[in-house]
Amino acid sequence: MASDPRIRASDDDRERTVALLREHHAAGRLTVEEFNERMDKAYASKTLGDLDELMSDLPAIDLYRLPDASLPPHYRRQIPGHGFHHMEAAGGGAIARPHGRFSPAWAAAWSSWFTVTMVCFVIWGLSGAGYLWPLWIAGPWGAIMLGRWISGSHPSGGPGGSGGSRGRQIRGGPDQIGGDAADR
Repeated sequence: MASDPRIRASDDDRERTVALLREHHAAGRLTVEEFNERMDKAYASKTLGDLDELMSDLPAIDLYRLPDASLPPHYRRQIPGHGFHHMEAAGGGAIARPHGRFSPAWAAAWSSWFTVTMVCFVIWGLSGAGYLWPLWIAGPWGAIMLGRWISGSHPSGGPGGSGGSRGRQIRGGPDQIGGDAADR
């Protein structure tokens, strides 16, 4: 945990140690009696050295590793130099779909085009249905989007790009989430 075992342990340090003990118990490394004994000692510990002694004969585990290995390959994304990681999604916790012609970006772009086109046609119909002016909006916009969709480029204009600052990636590995791995 820390370089100096004489430093006083905080409540968070004790809770972290108990969480690790729980994981080791769930993995079958500790019996119920050993787990209860070590848990009691963890809550009674005064220094980080006391907590380290409770964990000395157990392998180090990462409580914050991402479960990406259990996901199907099409829900994982390779970030160069960092292995597989989840893609962040704006919906908070949702798994993002792959890029391409059927990506969420294209679905949003076509939905916007359709909505604006329908609003224009409703206004045209309510105003007497004379000259068919909504085609001047829907036609060129739809033709440009269709050309980009067929060519496989991104709706924002780039060749499969992320649209500037809109694209998000998780940088680093699971050991960098929630602080320094040395703190665990």
